[in-house]
Amino acid sequence: MSLKGLLFLLSSACSLSMADEKPEIPEDLLDDEHFRTETALNEFTVPSIAKVFDELEKISPLAYDRSYLEKHERIPLDRTQLAMKLGTLIADGFIAVQTGNSEDVATISNHMSRYAKALGAGERIKQHVASLLDHAKARDLEKLKLALAATQRDVERELAGLRDPDLSHLISLGGWLQALDSASEAVNKKFTVTRAQTLFREDVADYYAESLGSLNPAISQKETTLKMRELLQGLRTAMALKDQEEPTPEGVQEVSRVAKELLDIAQK
Repeated sequence: MSLKGLLFLLSSACSLSMADEKPEIPEDLLDDEHFRTETALNEFTVPSIAKVFDELEKISPLAYDRSYLEKHERIPLDRTQLAMKLGTLIADGFIAVQTGNSEDVATISNHMSRYAKALGAGERIKQHVASLLDHAKARDLEKLKLALAATQRDVERELAGLRDPDLSHLISLGGWLQALDSASEAVNKKFTVTRAQTLFREDVADYYAESLGSLNPAISQKETTLKMRELLQGLRTAMALKDQEEPTPEGVQEVSRVAKELLDIAQK
């Protein structure tokens, strides 16, 4: 075998080895029920979007931008983009109701159905659309949150069955980025130390940066993935606070800036 061929094999083996090393999910983002009843899927488990919603409820009102929905008219051909955009839609459903824009949930649910079908998990979504619309109409945020979380988990199960679990990480990442963008913009408009502290989750930024590096090389080595990982590492640094240090308006502005840049990539 040529030296070039040997180096290629060594590089591939190293990449696959790194892909097997999954980062540890921050404990407060774990879905206990998921671990209890779906132990066979533990290796595919990702942070629960419902747990992200729990954090968001500490910041009210959130910021909501209806124009984001226009970015979902065209279904991306790239499955990694498709997965991230599905995650942003799940988060949008929660944010729309939390901000009094529940009438948008019908459009959001329709886009979710289209995206899930393109990923091969459309049947799972169909089972949830009616309940999502009912809870949105009733403005029952708690039940909507549970329904959105169930939607995420059912898509995750479908992707695991299709042997495509890496996309679950991207769905979760898209949801977190949409939530972070909304929350950081809201804190920018009305800054308090208590509200800002909810944003400064360096452990979550670190988890997503590492999880992108652990995905299949076909995904982890894409130019957009590498750029997102670089931005997430910078976000982690911006979120890091020393002992007894409190977040500042300037720090929140930096978090918001990077969150928007990441979301722009996820929404392409």
